Amino acid sequence: MIRKEEVFKIGQFAKPHGIKGEISLVTNCDLFDDVEDPCVICEMDGILVPFFIEEYRYKTDTVMLVKLENVDDEKAAREFTNREVFFPLDAVDGDDLVGDMSWDSFIGYTVVDRQHGELGKITDVDEKTINVLLQIDHNGEELLLPAAEELILSADHENKTLQVALPEGLLDL
Repeated sequence: MIRKEEVFKIGQFAKPHGIKGEISLVTNCDLFDDVEDPCVICEMDGILVPFFIEEYRYKTDTVMLVKLENVDDEKAAREFTNREVFFPLDAVDGDDLVGDMSWDSFIGYTVVDRQHGELGKITDVDEKTINVLLQIDHNGEELLLPAAEELILSADHENKTLQVALPEGLLDL
């Protein structure tokens, strides 16, 4: 059985594309290029279920058209509409992982700044504006940090910690 700790969110299925079972996947990752037999994981009836990818192609920078095994028509593809899509952590090199994870995959991680120490846990992600913000519970107060890869030094997915290097004065705002 697959556990939530063993996967990370890479995107979300949108709607079927055509009548042969292809599904639009909204994602910013390119992980499938690096894996021999790629699979994605979706929550179905409360459990995480793997689905192997027969083929995929890029439609735009953020949309892929994916054909899953045994999903051969529009009706079967429609079952995946609006489902979150996950990828197995063990199928990816940890150093390359941060750029392929969606920001809400980091909810629950503890943020540690190299200068200020532990800042708190990420409680939510604010994606209402073009600048995505990580909401952190900092001693009972909400702290907002920009979600920017260049601020992240490392991510320890096993211990759920995010090492960051914040610019001088950012915490003073």
